[in-house]
Amino acid sequence: MARLALLSVSNKIGIVDLARCLVEEFDFELISSGGTAQILKDGGLPVTKVADYTGSPEILGGRVKTLHPRIHGGILARRDVSEDLTDLENNQIRPIDLVVVNLYPFEETITKPGVTLSEAVEQIDIGGPAMLRAASKNFTHLTMLCDPAYYGEYLQELRQNKGTTSLQFRQKCALKGFSHTASYDQAIAAYLSKEFQDTLPQQYHLSGGQLQSLRYGENPHQPAAWYQTGTTTTGWAAATKLQGKELSYNNLVDLEAARSIIAEFTDTPAATVIKHTNPCGVAVGSTLVEAYQKAFNADSVSAFGGIVALNRPIDAATAQELTKTFLECVVAPGCETQAQEILAAKSKLRILTLADLTTGPKETVKAIAGGFLLQAADDLMADTSKWQVVTERQPTFEELAELLFAWRVCKHVKSNAIVITNHGTTLGVGAGQMNRVGSVKIALEQAGTKAQGAILASDGFFPFDDSVKTAADAGITAIVQPGGSLRDQDSIKAANQLGLVMVLTGVRHFLH
Repeated sequence: MARLALLSVSNKIGIVDLARCLVEEFDFELISSGGTAQILKDGGLPVTKVADYTGSPEILGGRVKTLHPRIHGGILARRDVSEDLTDLENNQIRPIDLVVVNLYPFEETITKPGVTLSEAVEQIDIGGPAMLRAASKNFTHLTMLCDPAYYGEYLQELRQNKGTTSLQFRQKCALKGFSHTASYDQAIAAYLSKEFQDTLPQQYHLSGGQLQSLRYGENPHQPAAWYQTGTTTTGWAAATKLQGKELSYNNLVDLEAARSIIAEFTDTPAATVIKHTNPCGVAVGSTLVEAYQKAFNADSVSAFGGIVALNRPIDAATAQELTKTFLECVVAPGCETQAQEILAAKSKLRILTLADLTTGPKETVKAIAGGFLLQAADDLMADTSKWQVVTERQPTFEELAELLFAWRVCKHVKSNAIVITNHGTTLGVGAGQMNRVGSVKIALEQAGTKAQGAILASDGFFPFDDSVKTAADAGITAIVQPGGSLRDQDSIKAANQLGLVMVLTGVRHFLH
């Protein structure tokens, strides 16, 4: 008797070619349902509809098709257990040797603009996961395929093994099947948790498909890989690499840090240079090339080997500047043709275009021993209408604009963070020190004489007035900080005595 294959797929890529080989080369009989049966029939292939095979019609508008003992009995039967074979014979059930199933496009559906909850729910597959899990569970006796990329390998297995498949291949397919259902259920749970509750979920599941293996992680002894969440290509997976070497783990980490900073600036050309996830230079300008030059010159020593993010397409003038030093990566929303020709001279420089540099993750996850921590992403945009000027001297319009610029940058510097700016350019950055005084000293030393008339931003409050006095001695004229210290009045008093502006934002931006 011919072997039996069950084909029921949403993703119909390659299914007709696979079915043709099954019938013509390996003498399979086909059973199928819905649209898959029709496409096989249209391809001139003999196919039995599931409803005809089971003797039970599709009901509930197609919600129930394959949930039947003749289907699941044929999938789950163990060929080496006599009782199972007897059950098959007594119930006139044929064993199924191949199950080809993939699931309703739930993730694709929920990414469509304006999709409703009811539309999303209708794309929650029931019969598909049941068949996929059953076939994966019984990998000892049959093969399950849920990815068109495996079709060719399956046929090659049949040709090499006299019409059968190796246990190793079936195990590989089973693992793929369980991974597929796990990520599918995770996507549903994540979507419904956002629809049904406002807080972080009681159960959080993270899954992704490996995009590529990376040479190594932060260090050569650490294996690493890059994963994409969901089936819709977004974020860095959607970027186009125009030239350069393969991206490394550290490149991707720094690129994300650069993206998060540049996302703060949309109204004017802006540039940032990143080293080890911290900005060594951030600037805005009337043109992109001006913004980049200012950002680079903010700390040209640290910029060597840095990561650059630009919020406008790369033009020829900016490309020319980018070729003047060694950089690891450059990302921008686009790149003009003439700019590409100029950048080609730096063949090892990674040039990426990513149309959307403003959309980032909604949550951040950090692994700890025995678990992980989950938090909402710090994507709160600054609102100056909620700021409080607590000093006698009020900021000018220009000072307020500079305070806002400094505050936006400070948000993306590792805590304890101090940022000094003027004229829309960072002059000094104190990052990740064990105390705020140390960060102030580092930022002021880097700024040097340029601190005269400049702005200082702090990601956290000042517990004492010493840093305010140090800043004033260096020439700082205005300070923006969250406030909230029991000794805020000490800092405010010092600012008043020294003629400084002090603004409290009421919002803290620690970055660990």
